[in-house]
This record gives sequence, structure tokens and C-alpha cells, in this order.
Amino acid sequence: MNPKAGKACMRRLRSRKERMKGELMSKIETTLQSIASGGTGGEITAVDTMDGKVVRIRPFRRDTSYTEEELAKSMWQIEVDGKVLKPTMKTCPNYFALAYKNRVYSKNRVLKPLKRVDWEPGGDPAKINAANRGKSKFVEISWDEALDIMESELRRIIDTYGPYAVFCVGEDGHRESKDLHAGGGMHANLMDKLGGYTRETRTPDSVEGWYWGAKHVWGCGCNKGLGLAAPVETGYNPWNVIKDVAENSQMLLFDAGDWELTTNYASLFLSQLMDYFEVLGKEMVSVDPFCNYTNVCHNMKWIPVLPNTDAAFHFGVFHTLITEGLYDKDYIETHAIHFDKLVDYVMGKEDGEVKDPKWASERCGVPTWTIKAFARNVMEKATAHVHYSSGHIKTPYSHEPARTSAYLMAMQGLGKPGVQQLHLGSLVVAKEKIGRSTSAPFTMAIQCRMFYPSAQTIPRTLVAEALQKGKLEWWGSPSIVYVETSEQFQKFVYPTTEESFVTALGTPNAAMANSRGITLEELEAEYEKKKQNIPRFSKVHMLWSEKPCNMNCWDGGFNYQDAIRTDEVEFFVTNHQWLENDSLFADLVLPVTTCLEDNDDMGSSQTVSMRHAGLTPPAIEPRGESMSDFHIAATLGERFGVREAIDKGMSDDMWLEVAFQSSRLPEEIEWEDYKERGYYYPQLEENWEDMVPGMRNFYEDPEAYPLDTPSGKLEFWSQALADNFPDDKERQPLAKWIVGGPAEEGWTHDETFWGERCKKYPLLVTANPAKWRVHVQGDDIKWFREIETCKVKGKDGYLYEPVWIAPEDAEARGIKDGDICKVYNDRGTILCGARISERVAERSVIIAKGSRVDPIAPHLDRGGAANLICPQNQISKHCKGFAVTGYLAEVQKVTDEEYEGWKRDYPEAFERKYDPATGITRDSWIIEK
Repeated sequence: MNPKAGKACMRRLRSRKERMKGELMSKIETTLQSIASGGTGGEITAVDTMDGKVVRIRPFRRDTSYTEEELAKSMWQIEVDGKVLKPTMKTCPNYFALAYKNRVYSKNRVLKPLKRVDWEPGGDPAKINAANRGKSKFVEISWDEALDIMESELRRIIDTYGPYAVFCVGEDGHRESKDLHAGGGMHANLMDKLGGYTRETRTPDSVEGWYWGAKHVWGCGCNKGLGLAAPVETGYNPWNVIKDVAENSQMLLFDAGDWELTTNYASLFLSQLMDYFEVLGKEMVSVDPFCNYTNVCHNMKWIPVLPNTDAAFHFGVFHTLITEGLYDKDYIETHAIHFDKLVDYVMGKEDGEVKDPKWASERCGVPTWTIKAFARNVMEKATAHVHYSSGHIKTPYSHEPARTSAYLMAMQGLGKPGVQQLHLGSLVVAKEKIGRSTSAPFTMAIQCRMFYPSAQTIPRTLVAEALQKGKLEWWGSPSIVYVETSEQFQKFVYPTTEESFVTALGTPNAAMANSRGITLEELEAEYEKKKQNIPRFSKVHMLWSEKPCNMNCWDGGFNYQDAIRTDEVEFFVTNHQWLENDSLFADLVLPVTTCLEDNDDMGSSQTVSMRHAGLTPPAIEPRGESMSDFHIAATLGERFGVREAIDKGMSDDMWLEVAFQSSRLPEEIEWEDYKERGYYYPQLEENWEDMVPGMRNFYEDPEAYPLDTPSGKLEFWSQALADNFPDDKERQPLAKWIVGGPAEEGWTHDETFWGERCKKYPLLVTANPAKWRVHVQGDDIKWFREIETCKVKGKDGYLYEPVWIAPEDAEARGIKDGDICKVYNDRGTILCGARISERVAERSVIIAKGSRVDPIAPHLDRGGAANLICPQNQISKHCKGFAVTGYLAEVQKVTDEEYEGWKRDYPEAFERKYDPATGITRDSWIIEK
């Protein structure tokens, strides 16, 4: 070919390509979203759509609607030794957000209302066929029929038993990034207008050990209730902790949390922060049964420890600190009380057993010399503790390792430069002028009754027991935030009685009246009226869930399945986007929109580089016939004549403007400007860099800035626990090494290597959140399921949840990499795929929690959902949070004979349609008419 002709041809091809690209780009429409599998939102993403379909989700440039000069007052910068950390101009969304079109177009999406084929309304045990929940399939029905069923069943239940027979499950819902259309509490909003409801209270699941343990050491903590270290004087908000750690910490101790998975639900900022810490030369140490993703991504020292033996490890550390005189004696003298009781326990004066490193090593598996070296290192270097909602704070007796962790921070001098606790509430880099807290969003359109009290409640961890026994008693409302430590000593009962109702009302006082803006006389009259009009309480007979994942997000999943298969549950309905988990056991499933289909507002308030507020218009039309939870509640409310009490007669756009005007955003931007730009980054406090970091005020002057403990100081021994629960051997006034034992001897758990059950179940399970999903969300994202560490392909072609096992333990059981294995204990059996790795501590296995359930038979599941076999007995006698990791099980290779036997005995389970890319799908459970 003539060279000139060839060049001309190439120019024409390039021109045509550019023209086609231009035509293609002209068809693309872009909306801004704040996608996170959590209710606090994430970094801004740009969602590109073409012809009404999502084609791409990508990072977004912050300077799209603002100049760099306009953004300057909102941009922070930290500089240490000439090394700078600051937000990037392009956002850093989490990888779940970038893959979210997989969720929107999942083959598992519920597109129409679904009704279980063998269930009929009316409550007749012969017609509800409760035992078939999780086994029977569904048929698609119209919205008219679904609404007719909802209306008739609600009227029947209320007329027969009273409104408190309706149990609203999931006040914190789907946890998509929604505000007005929030996936949680909309059903309660409606039921509140119909006379009341029984509320499922969320347990402090992200912070169990801190909540039930550390609050008795250093007080209420972050959000005035979470139990994570936070100063009282700032309204329990630990500002500037990241800056203090960057400037002053020499070592970071990761003792409960994997920053390269758990925190990535909102953004990848903490991955950037980890890189910055490495650049600064911070020494980093992880004490964990698993060489986790943070370990393998960064330059860290891994100390393998047996699951839930952290308290023993700490006591060995304490022995070294005490005998070598390494702890901060002056600090302990002025900032703490009852340290002598810890010394007596560690030195064996109380029980004759010295808790030295040798003693600790025999229990936790860490070599004696490592324990001593760790102790010396922690005291020689300014060490910050890094925690993020995993590990020992979710185990049986989790209040013990949480308290010993707090003891260690006290012995270091909590609050001194570089000695802080980095946790989910302390990850805001710089305070904004209008920032209310380290976790609250900037706008709140939400109208559901999240976290508000109801006259009858059931803790989320006790739902199964409530359904099976019909009655409960427990101590402490397990609300996750804004709960005084003293509430742990209050007794609650279900069903609510007249006596307990009146007791719960309390005695009106001037402070309560002032907080309501009324007089004391008005408040007293209001209380008297309530006493004269006590509601009609009853057991629950209808479950309505906006968060259908109790069985694999919380404790004792198989037991929960048993409970909802009883005739006491006459009607079980779920609102959800995907047909999975609890919805497989429902009688009616209502299809819900995703966050990309709603007209909403959402910002980001946690674990992001810069917090923002933003409008999130729908990127696409609702898929199928889905509706938001807000619109479902309003539509049902119309049938009961209460719609206007729910939506106030306002459109979505009107709600969004009201939310804006009721926030502090108008102090910095006008509504029309905000609406035009679509997002806003609030300005930083002018002196944010000078704000006192974390617990520094307490460190410098404990008298002027006391804790909210009874003494105002750190308490190694709790007088409150001694006074209120003097006979509690599981949570004593001083944290101890608790082994547990048989139930007949009064123990809640026997889940260690020092009891009887370990003879039958000789491995300890670590079940932390997953790398490739957020709790149960995203298990159907096909891009992730291709990744080796996400799933294990069995020889039957099924993608199994990995069970990570040490080579020595695998060899002893004849297990090869990729084998289909059963993980079991006396609570049931789940199937997994073997992943043999040196990253696992011996005598333990790792299973990421949250895999979707795939029932084969009662107490036998193919999906590998670890929480199905975790303890159902909560944390301890007086602490009704969950214990979902650090428990006993055994692992064995599934033989061909066993597998074929299951296929023969349960053919319907193995004949369900299966998509190798996404797993179990909607079509697996729907019968076509």
C-alpha cells in the first residue's frame, strides 16, 4: 500500500472512531451517588447511564462543580517530617461501589411481589405451613394482591392480638446509602400510626466487648454509648486522633480489625492512610489468628494468637509490665483506681495462679519471649491501638478482652501524645464548622423511628428465644448509641407487663421537661395519662422485616430458622431488593428499589477522606415493580387513612428541601446553589489543627476533664458491677481469664480448649467480616466471585465459601486445597471449600461471615454462612449481645458417599437453578405460573 494512502486511511479511521466516541458519549447521562453498603454513605461516585441502563460507575472529581479555590477551605492537610497527606482531587470510592451495577442487575433481584406457594392468610396452622419456610418456593403476584394481603393480615393481627403483636425487624435496614427512603424503620413509622409495635432493638454488634466491658473502665465512650474511647467534654467525639497518631505514634497495634476489608465499605481512604503511616516509618503489629489482608498488604509484624485468647495474652503482658516496672506509674496513680486489684490477680494472690508469660503462652499460643518483647515494645514506644469492629470484641465473654485492652491503654497512659484508640468514631481527619459529631450525616430527611424507644421490645439477639419460649428477661437495653452505662443494670421483660411499663416510664423531673421544652407539670400530666392508658401488650405473631439477614448477620442462625418455622409466627413478610437469606423463609416478599433508583439525598460521614452532603437523583427507573420502603409504608398507610401522617402530603423533592433547610448547611450554602451543584463539602474549622486530640485533655488534667465513670477515672475494678451483679462469675468487677463450662454449672459457654466440648470439636473458628462483601451484602457480585480468595470452586461446579485452614490441621484430616468440606458442631453443619494456608494459626480456621444461606435441610446449609453455627447464647448471663466468632467446631472432608446421600435425600435442594457467576438466583426459588 502507498504509505501516503495508508496514513490517510488511518486518519479517516481515527476520525471515525472519535466521531463514534463523541456520539456515544453524547448519549451518556451522569448522576452523582454516594454508594456504600452502610447507612452513613460513601465517597461521591459518578454513575453513567445510557438508554436507561447503568453502564459504568467511576470515581468523581471534586472540582467538577467547584474551583480549587472554592474547595480550599474544605481541604485538610497533615504534614509530618516533610511528608504530606491530603485528600486527592479524585474521590476514592470503595470497590463495592464501583461494582454496584452487579447488584442493581443481579439475577437475584426481586422484581415483583412474591408469595410462598403453600402459605395462606388467616393464621390457620394447617394453611400457613410454617415448617416449610425455607423449603417451599414462591410465585409472583401483583402489587394489588400483595397490598390486599398486607392490609388484611395487619387488620386481623391487630384485631386479634393488638398492635404489639406486629414485630418490626430491622430498624437499621438494608443499609444502602439512603436517607428519605431509608431501608429501616419505615414499617415502624407506619405501625406507630396504627397503635404501636414491638421493636427489634439493635445490639451493639460492632462494639460488643467495648459496650459490655470497657464502658465499666472508661465510661460511655463514643456516641455516648459505644464504649470506644472518647472524651466527655466534646460530646463524646474524639477529634484529631488521626493527626495525633501521624505526628506522635511510633507504633500501631492492630488488635481487633482488618482495615483492608471492614472499613472499605465507604471508601478506600484508610488504605491511603495506611500507606502514609508506612511512609512515616510507623512500626505496625497485628495480634490476630489470621494473617489478614492488612497484614499482607502492608509492612506489619504478625503475632498469631488463638481465637478469643486475647485476655490471656494481655495478662502475660501485664505480668511483664508489673514485674519489670515498665507501666506509667505516675499516670496510674493520678488517672485510675483499683490498679492494685489487677496486680493481685496477675501475681496470683487471688487464686494462687501467677499469670506470667508462660501461663499466657499455654493458653493463647504466643511464645513466651514474644509476649515479653511485645510488652516492652508497647511501653518503649508511643503506641496507638487500632480497632474496627472485629476480633475478640465479638466473642463469647468479649467483655473480658475488651477490658484488658482498656487496661493496657491505661498502663500506657491513655491520651498522652500518640497513645490513642483509632476506631470507627475517630476517623474524621478534620472537624467541619457545621460538623455535629464524628459520625452523624449533615442532612437527615429520614422519618422512620430508628433507635427510638417502644413500649415493647426484643433485643435482636433474643428474637429466636422470644418466639420459641414466648417470654424473656434481660438486663440493659442493648441500643447501640446514647445509652448510659447504668442502663446495663436495668431489667427488661417481654411481653411487657403493666408493672414493667410503669417502671420504664420512670419519674418525671425538671431536666426531662426542659429537654422537651415543656413544664414539669405538663410532663407529669403526660406521664399520668400514659399510666391511665396502658397499651394492650401481647406476644408477637407477625414479623415484618426491612433487614432480612438475621440468620447470617447475628447469632445462632440455625436456631433462628427453627424459631420462624413455628406456628406462633402466623405471617412473615420482608421488604428487600434481593431474594436471599431471611427472605427465603418469608411468606411474602415485597420488592424494594436500590439506592440508584431513588430520588434521595445522601452524604458521607465516616471512614472517608472528606465528608460531604449531596443530592442523589435516580440514575435509572426502578427495576421491575420495586418501590422504596418509604413509598411502601406511605402506600399502605393510605389504606389505613394515615398516609399524610407518614409523608406529610409532600413530594420527594419537597422532603429533600425540608431536610436541607432543617440542617446546618444553609449556614454555608443556599438551597438553589446546592441543588444546582449537587453536592457540598462543608468548610473546616479555622483552628481544626489546634483542637485537642482524642483523650489528651483527660491525660493532661483528669480533675478538670473527668471521665463519666462513677469515680471520674479509669476503673480497673468496677464497684457498680460488684453492687449490681455480685454473683456474676462470668463478668466480675475485674476482668479475668474466663474459660466457661457446662450449662448445668451456670456457665453460658464452653467454647475453649479447656472444657469438654473441645474433645469433639477441636478447632476454634474465627468468623470476621469478609473482604469481598459487606456483611451479607454483595455475595452475588460476579466480578468478585472470580477472585481466588472470594470463593472456592468445588468439583461439583458450585462456588463454596472458603474455610481457611493451616497445613498441619488439613494434613491431619486428609484435606486437600479445593476439597468440599463440612464445618460443624452441635448446632449444625455448613459446607465450605478448603483453602489451605500458612496465614492461619494452627488449631483454628477462618470463615468470613455473611455468605448467603442455601438450605439443604434443617441445620444443614450449602452456602457456608458461618453465623448459622455460632453460639445462640449471647455473650454472658447479663450481656445479651452476640458471640459470632471464637467458638468451637470441627472440619472434615465431605466424602462422595455423604454428598450423594444428601443429593438422594434432599433432591430439591440440589436441583435448584444455579448460576456459576452469581450463585443462587431468584429463579432458583420462583415457580413460573
